[in-house]
Formats: sequence, structure tokens, C-alpha cells
Amino acid sequence: MSISITADHVSKIANNQYHDPFEILGPHAVDLDGKPGWVIRTYLPNADAVTVVCPGDQPDYPMASQHDPHFFECEIPSSEPLNYQLRIKEGVHERVIYDPYAFKSPRITEYDRHLFAEGNHHRIYEKLGAHLTALDGISGVYFALWAPNARNVSVLGDFNVWDGRKHQMRKGDTGIWELFIPELMVDTAYKYEVKNNDGHIYEKSDPYGFQQEVRPKTASIVTDLDSYTWSDQDWLESRRQTEPLDQPVSVYEVHLGSWMHGASDEPALSADGKPLPPILVSDLKPGARFLTYRELADKLIPYVKELGFTHVELLPVAEHPFDGSWGYQVTGYYASTSRFGTPQDLMYFIDQCHQNDIGVLVDWVPGHFPKDGHGLAFFDGTHLYEHADPRKGEHKEWGTLVFNYSRNEVCNFLMANALFWFDKYHIDGIRVDAVASMLYLDYCREPGEWVTNEYGGRENIEAAEFLRQLNHVIFSYFPGVLSVAEESTSWPMVSWPTYVGGLGFNLKWNMGWMHDMLDYFNMDPWFRQFHQNNLTFSIMYAFSENFMLALSHDEVVHGKSNMLGKMPGDEWQKFANIRCLYSYMFTHPGKKTLFMSMEFGQWSEWNAWGDLDWDLLEYDSHQQLKQFLSVLNRLYKSEPALYTQDFSYDGFEWVDCNDNRHSVISFLRKAKDSDECILTICNFTPQPHSHYRVGVPEAGFYTELLNSDAREYGGSNMGNLGGKWAEEWSLHNRPYSLDLCLPPLACLVFKLDRKKTAAALDGSSSSD
Repeated sequence: MSISITADHVSKIANNQYHDPFEILGPHAVDLDGKPGWVIRTYLPNADAVTVVCPGDQPDYPMASQHDPHFFECEIPSSEPLNYQLRIKEGVHERVIYDPYAFKSPRITEYDRHLFAEGNHHRIYEKLGAHLTALDGISGVYFALWAPNARNVSVLGDFNVWDGRKHQMRKGDTGIWELFIPELMVDTAYKYEVKNNDGHIYEKSDPYGFQQEVRPKTASIVTDLDSYTWSDQDWLESRRQTEPLDQPVSVYEVHLGSWMHGASDEPALSADGKPLPPILVSDLKPGARFLTYRELADKLIPYVKELGFTHVELLPVAEHPFDGSWGYQVTGYYASTSRFGTPQDLMYFIDQCHQNDIGVLVDWVPGHFPKDGHGLAFFDGTHLYEHADPRKGEHKEWGTLVFNYSRNEVCNFLMANALFWFDKYHIDGIRVDAVASMLYLDYCREPGEWVTNEYGGRENIEAAEFLRQLNHVIFSYFPGVLSVAEESTSWPMVSWPTYVGGLGFNLKWNMGWMHDMLDYFNMDPWFRQFHQNNLTFSIMYAFSENFMLALSHDEVVHGKSNMLGKMPGDEWQKFANIRCLYSYMFTHPGKKTLFMSMEFGQWSEWNAWGDLDWDLLEYDSHQQLKQFLSVLNRLYKSEPALYTQDFSYDGFEWVDCNDNRHSVISFLRKAKDSDECILTICNFTPQPHSHYRVGVPEAGFYTELLNSDAREYGGSNMGNLGGKWAEEWSLHNRPYSLDLCLPPLACLVFKLDRKKTAAALDGSSSSD
């Protein structure tokens, strides 16, 4: 019998108005005059003629136009499934392809759809997006997109001349659109054409795409993330068995785009040694190009290792369109930025970090996203990822949109994204940006510009619950990693476990300590005697959370000056002040984060368009500060008393915090499961003090482990000749004390040398 299709069917296909083109296109089993057969239909807008090519000895079947000059159909008598191709003639050109609509088996199962709909598909990135795969023995790329309110969705690319009529997708019950396109390969650029019910067209990058074109282009790129061979199994196993809160954590925060640049006339090389086209920084720095991830591995990793940091923290490496956003306005949450190379190049960088015992943290931005047309905003013609109500869905101050945490699929997108970076890129932690903006409905909003929660409060209950679930899932899959909150308010229990009602982070930035310290060090030293509380107040709450002390990029931009410029006095005093600040930071309870350029005392603010002022290292004072920070890191990592009890009162004890007249403090840090302790004394004025007594708990010789005033660091070289013997002179409620020389604007660190003390006592007994 003759198979016919109505003109209305063809019109809907031709105008991209059919929610399931598989119902019309591709092979369909039919009865041909009582015998089994197939009818094959295809719509090819540029084709003049199409022929069905069957395998083996079977004949070819010319197709005839039906209701439209580019809609073709033919009948084939056969009882077996067809493995056919289409020979397409377009003018003088001819090509042979596999028919995408012949591959009808969905890759996404009902169980996948169910988990995604309830927000619990933790590896949804393995199903949505673009994936190299093979169906029925034919290799190609399977595309899947969540756009539940779209009328139609098509895949666009060079392979179809960016024509949305050629590869129309099929919509499933839960709003997921799918299509397998045979013979596409790695490096294929693509987008989605999304139509809403009014027929408006939006061209979107893939929310789950693993790679994007270099800005200003915005197409996604097909890539195979499993093609990289990792060599960090020992590192991952050690991490899995380690409690990071008991370990030293000293983080070097880096913006890869401005740490260092290369010259455009010195090309970078790909992994196979071929020259790469330079990716220029901007017109603000002519002739400069970005270093690649592989070049950064060669240059940054040895530098971080020399400085002694345990981790690097990368400002967002997820794809973003504008260099000046520092990475915090993300358009490709699953795509590592292409400014510095391919995903495999970033994997190489992280792998090399692990080979050199350096962990990698990545800044992660689940609080907001930009309004760029190719991104998540108004994704399927509706407010899909963001709240429709601007009182909840927009950050006017930042010009960004807020994720809708009450929608399961949106939370699933974000939660799976965090897991994705741990899974595919082997990162060791995330620093979650702007947590306070997520937790408060009135964040940066005036009265009348926000709505309360269901109980009349200002707390974003859905966001808080998302963060709890996020951290619970992260630590379930990846024990031993870090989840760090940049949270600037007094929201309770941010770093407490979820099972006691906390948000579940294992670290929180201590913003209060940072503000107190910078306010204090900005003062003329004479006035510091009236502000001793700035130094000591942090201990009042130091153990209420698991704090990280951070001097971050936010403190060296927007007219705030760099760290050295914040310090009062002449140049010598500025360097002495900053050494004293860093010493107090590294001996104070809490893990540590320091932004790039602070290690050598850059004068100018951070400029995201330039690179660091490396020429300063030609001067002794800057080189000495860098050397001092390296020594400080080594001391920190070598003394368990400085890190094993960061979050317990058992790990800290004031010796004297009341000498505001001299602006001097002294305290003990204690090791876990040990009687080892570290004594720190800080003098925050330029006035040195001789015969300054500090109480100590035991008799013996106290070695001077650190003197920030030493000559090799640029100091005046006052000190205690390597250490002091304790005297039986009761002070500060302790039976012994040290008679010390306190250098100006300096920090001293001492430790009881038990071997030397025991040897001296043995010698004394022998002589007796």
C-alpha cells in the first residue's frame, strides 16, 4: 500500500514546530501490500535529490519529494531492520551520511529522568550535554538538553551550516531533548537553537558542555574528558585517608590570567609540540598573550613549591566571557576556560600539582550567573534557572541573576557540577563564592526590593538546604577534600556537620579577623595601644567555626591599595609591619590563604589585565620578603602545634594579651596528642624592648625558631642569639619566664628544646 504523509505534518517539520520529529522522520515499519516493509522520510532543506543507500547487495532507493521540495520519502520492502545511509545531492556536490533519525534508542533512561526530576542525579553530566558514543555500531555524538518549556530545540553547527531545521531534537516527558548525530567527532563546535511558544529563537551554549570556543566566540565544543591518563592515584588515595583539618593548609590564591604573561611572538606549544595560536590578553597590554595551562605547570608549580604553600586556589576556571570579571560571571559551568588551553591541559596542570604535593582548590560560583544571551539566562524562553520574580532572581548591584534553589533540576545542575570538578578534574576542594548572597533574601537589597520566606524571615531556606545537601554529597563521594565558604556574616554553624544542623562546610573564611587585622595595621603604631582588642578579639570566637584566615584578592583592588601600601611608616617600617602581620597570621589558629603578589610586597593594586610586578624581585627588600614567607611556610608545616588543633581551645593559650601599653601579645600553640607547644611574641610598635619577660610553662632552653627582624629578611637583626634559657622567675601565672629582647615591629617564635635541656641537666648532674 502507498504510504502518505499530510501536508500539515510536512509543514510542521519544515517550520521546526514538531516536538518529536522521530514520529515523522527516519524509518517506520509498514505493511506493503501484505508484506513487511519500511517507509523512510527525511527533511533536507538544501537537497536537490536524495537516495537511500542500503548495505551489501541491496539496491539503492531514490526518494521522492512530498508536499515540500526538500521533504523526501521512499518505501523499501524488507522484514529486517535497515542499516542505511543517505546519498544527498546539493547542486554539484554529493555526500553520504547516516540518518540521525534512524537511531531511536534513547540514551537517557526513565531512571535518569526520575533522579534528575527529584534533584538526585549526581552524575547527570554523564547524560546531559554532548557525549561521544556509538549506537548500533556507528560512532557519533549524543546531545541531550533540559529545556522543558521550549517548543522546539535543534542542534546547530558547521556540520549543518547552523541551520536549525536540519537536526531537530526529540522532547521527552521530563523536558529533556535528545538527538544522536552520527559521525560527529571531537572538536565539533555546536550550539542549541531553542524556540519558545511564541516562536522566538535563542541560540544557547550547552549548559553541560565540557568546552567552549575562545572568547569572544561562544559555541560549545565536543570533547572527550576521559582521554587524559592520570598519574595521581597515590595522591588521591592518600587524600582519601587523611583528615585535612588536622593538616597544614596554606593556600596561594592565583588568577591564572594575570599571574604572568607570555609574549605573542613566542608561541606556546601544544601537548604534541606544535605551535599554538596566541590568545592575546587585551588591548590594554599589547603583545601579551596568556600562558597555557601547560606553561603554567612549568612556571607556577615550581614557584608555589619554592614558597612552601600546600595548595593553590584558582580563581574561577569555569568558562566566562569577560576577562575583567575575574571568572566570577560564569557562562559554562562544566567547561574549563579555553583562554589557557583544553580541558586535558588543565588536567595536566592539576596532575602536575599533585606530583609535586600541591593540592588544588577551585573557586566555585553557585550564587549567581550573568545575563549573557548565550548563557543560562531565560534559557528556554522562560525563567528556567533563575527566579522569575526579580525580587528573588536578580542581583542589581552585580547585574546578575540568582539561581532558583527551589527547583530540583537547578539544584541538581549545581550539585552535579561541584561533583564534576572533583570527579573529572581531580580537584582537592572548592572555595564557594559569596555564600552570604545565597543565604539572605535581602542581600544588597533595599526595603521593598525583596520578599520574605514562608515564615516572614530574611533567610533563604532553599539555598541553605541546598548547601547542606551539597556538602553532605561532596564528602560522601570524596572524603578528605575541602569545602570552604566565603561567608561574611554571623550565620551560625557554617562549618558544622549537617547532622547537627550545620551547613556542612569544613572551613569558613574568617572575614572578621581580616578586617580587624587590616584596620589595626593601617594605624600609626602609636595609636595601636588603644586598639589592642583588634588583635585579641578573634580568639573570642576563633573556635566557633573552622576558620581559614584569608588575605584575598578582594583586599587589593578598588582603591584599597596592596598589602604593603596599607602599612604605615617609611619603607623599612612597611616591610617590618607586613612581616609581623604574616607571622601573626601563620601562628594564629586557623588555616591560611594569601593572594598572589602579597608574597613579595607588590606596591600597586592587582590589575587583572597585567601580570604581577616581577621586576620588584630585583630589589633586596622584595626578595627578602619572599624568602621570609617561604621560611614562614616551612615553619608552619614543620610544627604540628601550629596546625593540629586549629579549631579547639586545647590548641591555644594566651600568655599575655593585656600589655596594650607596649602593643605586645604572647601566646602558646599546642600540638594534638603531644606536650609540644610553640611560644609566639609579637611587638607591634617600632620601639624595641630589652629584658622583656614572658612566662613559660617549663624550665629549659627555648630555641628561637623565627625572628621576623633577622637581617636576612631585611630587619634590624635584633634578637636573642638563637634562644634563651628559662629562669625560675614566676610570671603570667607560670613558674618560669624568659628574659627577651623584642625587636621593633617583629614577631618571635620559640620552642622548648627538650634534647638540649636534657643534655644540660645530665651534664649538671655529672659535674655534681
